Amino acid sequence: MFSKEEAVRLRKDFWTSFGKSFPKKWLLYNTKIKGFSFKFVANRKKALVSLDIENPDELVNLLYFDQLISLKTLLENELPKIVFNSEYELENGKKIHRIYVPFEGDFSIYNKNTWRDCFEFFEHTMARFEDFYFEYEDIIKNI
Repeated sequence: MFSKEEAVRLRKDFWTSFGKSFPKKWLLYNTKIKGFSFKFVANRKKALVSLDIENPDELVNLLYFDQLISLKTLLENELPKIVFNSEYELENGKKIHRIYVPFEGDFSIYNKNTWRDCFEFFEHTMARFEDFYFEYEDIIKNI
């Protein structure tokens, strides 16, 4: 096991290493849609790339999620392993709408030997997610 300080340092090293390995300005929160953001997720058990829909207005969340469901086949063509979850529960217990692609290899943020494959997965998957968003941005925003 790691001490709390070691765990914090490893998480920081992970994200710093990813940024240095793949220096790119990602879209992430800059979608210009409130509560609609792309995220990289990595922890001791899993890694994934996601599109989180978590507007304070649940009706707005449903409308955006439904809009993406209408584009599901197109998105699956870009990202075949994509998962649509209308009630994804975060570690803090909050439920959101999450569309994500899980990393299927062995991974732990605390095992540096698993980082490289995860970094490549992050870069490849997020680039495809962003391309899809830019291609269909007008449709997605048209709720």
